[in-house]
Amino acid sequence: MIPLNDFKRQWEDTRADALAAFEEIGASGWYILGREVRAFEEALAGYWGLPHVVGVASGLDAIEISLKALGCGPGDKVLTTPLSAFATALAILNLGAVPVFVDTDPYGQIDLDACQAVLESRPDIGFFVPVHLYGHALDMQRLQALRQRLGCGMVEDCVQSIGACFQGIATGSAGHMAALSFYPTKNLGAMGDGGAVLARGEEYARRARMLRDYGQSTKYRHELVGYNSRLDELQAGLLRRVSLGRLPAWIETRRRIAAAYLAGIRNPAIQVPGAPAGSCSCWHLFPVLVDPARKRDFMTWLAGHGVATGEHYPILIPDQPAMAGVKFEAIGSLDTAQRICRSEVSLPIHPYLQDAEIARVIDACNQWPG
Repeated sequence: MIPLNDFKRQWEDTRADALAAFEEIGASGWYILGREVRAFEEALAGYWGLPHVVGVASGLDAIEISLKALGCGPGDKVLTTPLSAFATALAILNLGAVPVFVDTDPYGQIDLDACQAVLESRPDIGFFVPVHLYGHALDMQRLQALRQRLGCGMVEDCVQSIGACFQGIATGSAGHMAALSFYPTKNLGAMGDGGAVLARGEEYARRARMLRDYGQSTKYRHELVGYNSRLDELQAGLLRRVSLGRLPAWIETRRRIAAAYLAGIRNPAIQVPGAPAGSCSCWHLFPVLVDPARKRDFMTWLAGHGVATGEHYPILIPDQPAMAGVKFEAIGSLDTAQRICRSEVSLPIHPYLQDAEIARVIDACNQWPG
């Protein structure tokens, strides 16, 4: 079976570097908020071209801490997308804030025309969490303009967009803050959970550092009601010493695979959206769309031909059972997002996919009698 991700091949490639990192960090005797976290934060800031990076325990925590650092709290309204991992909305709900959903465009990205109209007409919406879904990049100039002109507190959800840019502008650089995830399946993945906050300003970064560590400014002085959300020294060391240097090549491999799929899949029953114009995508995922009535048949067909598939995401956030009885708002129709979530199937795309496997995926797709 061709897997969605191949961590066994990745381990074969990275094993020596990972074991060396583990040995040195273990011997250091310092396992929480030490030099490895600081070194990784500095290295990631250099890679991204942003001044401040704060390592935290997960992508969910990165979104929540970023919003809280901007002052988001109970009753505040936060504009976001209905088509994303549930963590995007969960971070808002955990703060007692109210998610406000608008529809997506045909690529699954939040509709920025709708966002602009809502933010211009609804001064009660003070925060905005745009999501760069699938590894595509939203229009960064439009996001910057929305932040600057309308004054909303903006946290970019970049958990799937490490390495993506829009017309040369990196995702994560438009908002006041941005959130990253190092979950193992991400383009820059750890061997466990992890995340980071990107911040434009020192004050935002200072608040994020306090919030991740019980709200402490110095030991035993708690200025904020914070969290236990610290990126482990071991994960930080593995990310810096093993993965960050490989990341550019990994992303280029993803782009090569995506290009092969885009050129090779010609089955008229399979819609291949590709990337939005202007997006230099990092292809965290490769989504295709099929008739919802035939979706299970398509996934079963591919499994029978040795190809694993995924779904990202089969249920819209406002339709999740957990949202029953929870305060939220949906503005206008969510029809485009609903169509995508019912139709989307993710094909394997990862840096260790071999050429013969890419060809097998394409052939299986083209042979499907959809």
